[in-house]
Amino acid sequence: MAELTGRKVLAITVGAFAVIIAVNVVMAVKAVSTFPGLEVANSYVASQTFDAERTAQQALGWRLEADYDPEAQELILRFADAEGRPAAVQTLDVLVGRTTESREDRRPDFVLRSGAFRAPVALGHGKWMLQIEATSAAGTPFRQRLDLFVQG
Repeated sequence: MAELTGRKVLAITVGAFAVIIAVNVVMAVKAVSTFPGLEVANSYVASQTFDAERTAQQALGWRLEADYDPEAQELILRFADAEGRPAAVQTLDVLVGRTTESREDRRPDFVLRSGAFRAPVALGHGKWMLQIEATSAAGTPFRQRLDLFVQG
């Protein structure tokens, strides 16, 4: 067995730290490049109307259920009012994407059919995020974020 010298110990130590630093740099670049991390441009301005918007949304009494049919590759949203009847949704905008990256984000076109909003969209297995923005007939905004798990 060869003698362990100071140069060998230094080379082992420098090599170990080089690997650690390289992995950290790669992970940091991937984290920044795959997730924008921005929800609102100015959180202070957004907070000024939050309570009023939340109260108005709660007054609607809407409940929202999301489902995905993998055979038909169809995303289904059901809005119900306080009495359980289909809610009168005036406008609907939905962002579908992964929770950790924006590469697969899409905005499907929904059609009201049989009391539910349906959109053809192919979702792979795993966890998906739905950011739903709707407006009632009276103009009250409704916002909700739902997580959807597609079985693979």
